[in-house]
Amino acid sequence: MRRRRGVFAAAMAAVAVAGLTLTDVASAGALDNRSRPVQDKTLQADMDALVSDGSLPGMLMSVRDRNGRVTNYTAGVGDIRTKSKVPTDGYVRIASNTKMFVAVAILQLADEGKLALDDTVEKFLPGVVRGTGDGAAVDGRNITIRQLLNHTSGMSSTVPALSKGILPIKDRYFDARELLDAALTQAPTFVPGQNRVWSYSNNGYILLGLVAQKVAGRPLAEVITERIINRIGLKETYYPGPGDRDIRTPHPQGYLGSVDDQGKPIAGKLTDITRFDPSVAGAAGQMIATPSDINKFLVALQDGRLIKPSRLAEMRQTVEAPTPVASWQRYGLGTFEMKLSCGITAYGHGGDADGFQTRAAITPDGRAVTLAGTNDEVKLFEVIDFFDKALCATK
Repeated sequence: MRRRRGVFAAAMAAVAVAGLTLTDVASAGALDNRSRPVQDKTLQADMDALVSDGSLPGMLMSVRDRNGRVTNYTAGVGDIRTKSKVPTDGYVRIASNTKMFVAVAILQLADEGKLALDDTVEKFLPGVVRGTGDGAAVDGRNITIRQLLNHTSGMSSTVPALSKGILPIKDRYFDARELLDAALTQAPTFVPGQNRVWSYSNNGYILLGLVAQKVAGRPLAEVITERIINRIGLKETYYPGPGDRDIRTPHPQGYLGSVDDQGKPIAGKLTDITRFDPSVAGAAGQMIATPSDINKFLVALQDGRLIKPSRLAEMRQTVEAPTPVASWQRYGLGTFEMKLSCGITAYGHGGDADGFQTRAAITPDGRAVTLAGTNDEVKLFEVIDFFDKALCATK
């Protein structure tokens, strides 16, 4: 979640999937722990340039080639106070990348016949989704699971708890129902599904999390852990539990730009925001992982270990998504379609938690890239350009 504008939906709204023929990348699993001995010098130089002025203190990236070989990169410093190195493949807050995990859990429940994507929210949470005040038009009887997944529900993305930024509430725990009740006071962006309009909504995913745990009969963190994390052996990915404000080690520190009493940026001054309670993001962006583990997730999703190929194709059926990123303007079910500069289409997401910006995607032939920067407020488009270059590289 961003302290001023909510989860940067991406510089993914500004973040970002069309039914492609699936490419077999199952062989990658046998090489999970191998690292490439030689890095791409151009990528390393470009990453070094991104951190050179200090506004983005550190970056880390994991690249998994189509054969499953892994190369990890770092640049800058992991802590501006101690000048320590950025930990290779360290833990970071993955923010809106969490939405991919939530979407997969929902699609798994659909595969099991426990829900249908065109069911209304009312079927599972009767009487719960009724807007009040400015949000009076929000009604769970008119919102489907599919509309929540692809952000065509019309629900607002404004998270009232973040109206004054993260700092006043950084140690505050928020229950998902509390977040939803606050969201239901916000006017909808449009009538649900109207002309397949798209508007990124963190609140929609908070609601999806409540649907998932109601249908599964277990807390959302447990649903994601058992159905995804444990199932494919992600040892460095987790959904923080109640009260968990820290990040597992090793990790770089995350930073915010500092502002004066009038809210104006103070040049060269950063505030450490590594430690805060991520419950304010909930199902929209609470998770933590390492870049290489996110790549493993992307491979498992693409090669059929998490959902059926037919469901993956459905996940990649997209609607127009007018984001500030020209190449990321279509959205599927919890995933962006990314038209890369090299002519390839990649699929993934990204997100911005206070202190961290992350981008993750996979190409049809199985090249996966996940990167993170340790300030979520600077060089957003420069980082996306670099991300594009990393996905297009051949080494």
